[in-house]
Amino acid sequence: MKHAVRPRAAAAAATLLAASALLTSCGGDSTEPAAGKARDNRTDASAEPVKDPLVATYDGGLYVLDGTTLKVAEDIPLKGFNRVNPAGDDRHVMVSTSTGFRVMDAVGGKLTDVEFEGGKPGHVVRHAGRTILFSDGTGEVTVFDPAQLGDGKPKSETYDSDAPHHGVAIQLADGELVTTLGTEEKRTGIKVLDKDRKEITRNEKCPEVHGEAAAKDETVVVGCEDGVLVYRDGAIKKVKSPTEYGRIGNQAGSPESAVVLGDYKQDPDAELERPEKISLIDTETGTMRLVDLGTSYTFRSLARGPHGEALVLGTDGAIHVVDPETGKVERKISVLDAWQEPLDWQQPRPALFVRDHTAYVSDPANKKLVAVDIESGKKLASTELEQAPNEVSGVDAH
Repeated sequence: MKHAVRPRAAAAAATLLAASALLTSCGGDSTEPAAGKARDNRTDASAEPVKDPLVATYDGGLYVLDGTTLKVAEDIPLKGFNRVNPAGDDRHVMVSTSTGFRVMDAVGGKLTDVEFEGGKPGHVVRHAGRTILFSDGTGEVTVFDPAQLGDGKPKSETYDSDAPHHGVAIQLADGELVTTLGTEEKRTGIKVLDKDRKEITRNEKCPEVHGEAAAKDETVVVGCEDGVLVYRDGAIKKVKSPTEYGRIGNQAGSPESAVVLGDYKQDPDAELERPEKISLIDTETGTMRLVDLGTSYTFRSLARGPHGEALVLGTDGAIHVVDPETGKVERKISVLDAWQEPLDWQQPRPALFVRDHTAYVSDPANKKLVAVDIESGKKLASTELEQAPNEVSGVDAH
């Protein structure tokens, strides 16, 4: 979860802090509509389940859609700026509101009463059969088994960071926890804890640490303003950016590939940098390659394909399919008209969500959602919506 506005100079630091607070809080008041005004969402036990559901946010609500036809199954009013992420199973989605992480039964087409409370809900990470939540307002990390979501609120383990900050955490298969270090004013790096939560190692040479991705063999990558940190086999190594300021804040990994896809920004003074280069971090060799796409993209543009392909949704309206090993753009899949990133990160812009062999792309300018086959480039489905979609996510593949 990231966001791209940068201050022009040190004088704008207060403004940046305010923007960061908005970023991590997931925006305005997010409350249920008044009694009598909400739709009776899926209260009928005989209602048809939503097949492979997607969830798209819009200003004031959530659409639940059939993953094959893209037909809207439910339109759920929910005030405020809300965010969505897969919950880690094939039925539920996490909805970030102003009060915490709310569980949605997407197959049932309804919000549940289950909530992991916490101010400024931030990153949601799924890895090794566990879902990890990070509440920026408290610095609390929550870990649970998503297979238990169907039985009410799952049992969970919590870990309190040293201080509240816009952070992220990931738990590995052996129980180790990789989590960020920082305060509300400054983020510095990561530390690794064993399954008993005793510290194994740390690295504090990662200014403005942000985002994570897991590559092949459970190698973890987190971004810095001057490169990335790579955690593997009990050790943390720094891979530096090829430019003095080379910010990597959003990453996409794949268990099929040792290479992590990242964004890449080079102008520390830009109000809003619209980058045209991406980074490919090879976790085995400890090297970084930059690829010029010839078009800009946003923090909602990065994903990985079923075979580890690096996918980037460009402002030219195409999904750029990149070979992570060579950096070659192998092909482009035309999906949308050309578009431009808005200055306000909360304003709708096209978003890319990939599940199995299908890429789903939101088209807020035309109030549409489109599905395409990644390998053939064929459009599979398209739907028109009453409201402009913003984020799009869904349940995990079977």
